[in-house]
Amino acid sequence: MDAEIQERTPRARTVHAQPFVYDDIDTKALHFTIHQQQSLMRVSQPNALQIDYTQVMMGYLLLNRHPRHIVMIGLGGGSLAKFCRHHFPNTLFTAVEINPHVIAMRQEFLIPDDGEYFRVVEADGADYVRGAAGQVDVLLVDGFDYQGQPEQLCSLAFYTACKQSLAEGGVLVINLHNTHAQYELFIARIDEVFGGNMVEVTTNDDGNVIVFASHSVDIAPASLRADIQKYCADWPAWLAQHA
Repeated sequence: MDAEIQERTPRARTVHAQPFVYDDIDTKALHFTIHQQQSLMRVSQPNALQIDYTQVMMGYLLLNRHPRHIVMIGLGGGSLAKFCRHHFPNTLFTAVEINPHVIAMRQEFLIPDDGEYFRVVEADGADYVRGAAGQVDVLLVDGFDYQGQPEQLCSLAFYTACKQSLAEGGVLVINLHNTHAQYELFIARIDEVFGGNMVEVTTNDDGNVIVFASHSVDIAPASLRADIQKYCADWPAWLAQHA
């Protein structure tokens, strides 16, 4: 099924958790519970990336400098969506979010309206990638709900569909938690699908690990991990030079 058609297919009988917003002096945070912060926005800098792991996910720029189509699974508060829209306005960006309550809060987090180069679609990310063979230059996977990472976004079938969705030169970027009981299994699945052409980058003390993988870009060299960590350490200067 074509992704454009599939993304509009309603998903009946699914009950989604209702998130809420926690406001501070200059921040808005999206939560499912008070202990589960999903996204953070600084009101005075709504297009900036406030959380370190999102900055690391932008390391795809070291591998694919000029993507034509970026797909992100998991909208949350839209930090990566807004950042990419702001800095790369002529790149097509599709955010795929399964929870309609999250999408309904897009104005609260100043997420742009849909337009020629930007759109938010309500769909299961696993379904979306199965209908997007060869259409995606950068695939960002950051899909979590109040129970953690959904099973359909970390299965062997899902990672296989992710690989198939990538165009030549395409890059897959996944946010994982190394504290998850099945973390090593997830890494083994990605490694199997991409034949070892992947790298893990630990981003903070909270357990976030960003995985980069590709079927056509050489990611395995140890120097890449150092390059990504170096660019993240001096993120503002690097971005000013390359964005």
